[in-house]
Amino acid sequence: MKLFLDTANLLEVKEIASWGILDGVTTNPTLCSKENMPFGSLIREIANLVTGPVSVECVSNRADDIVAEALKLNQLASNIAVKIPITIDGLKATKILAAKGIKVNMTLVFSPSQALLAAKAGAAFVSPFIGRLDDISHHGMELIEQILSVYENYNFETELIVASIRHPGHVVEAALLGADIATVPFSVMEKLVKHPLTDIGIERFLQDWEKVSLK
Repeated sequence: MKLFLDTANLLEVKEIASWGILDGVTTNPTLCSKENMPFGSLIREIANLVTGPVSVECVSNRADDIVAEALKLNQLASNIAVKIPITIDGLKATKILAAKGIKVNMTLVFSPSQALLAAKAGAAFVSPFIGRLDDISHHGMELIEQILSVYENYNFETELIVASIRHPGHVVEAALLGADIATVPFSVMEKLVKHPLTDIGIERFLQDWEKVSLK
């Protein structure tokens, strides 16, 4: 399973990239608004730090406007994927952009039917938001299982990005189900590394080594 970092913060991208595990980055307008840096420069710097796709979201609503905005975003770097919310106009724009060879990450997906339409329109990626479903007492990972079944039934090439991840358990469940990608916040990335028994083991080894060194 590929691991993307869900952030627009350069320091976070640099840190996770240094671990040797980073396959891509996803941003959104909210994340970008938190960074004190011109948007274009920010995205270009992020794109220079990773070899995989960097998702950047369109904020236009009409199909023609979405296409025009996506074409501009695509010029920021060679590894840009444009994020487009799943709407009728979003589907229209996705069809046009996919025909031009531009990768679309169809976002804000909350149902298998939306994921099916996104794949048929030519989206390279689809991003179901599992955490937001959990927030309203739905089992978000059930949606991932359903979408994977649909895509397998018809051999769709669209890659599934598990998004809105809240904790390490979401990442593990995504991997067990066979999701293509999980996009993970920085804080959850750090938690994936941690285990109390690892910390205890390191501490014990160091204590034992001090005894050896004193002899």
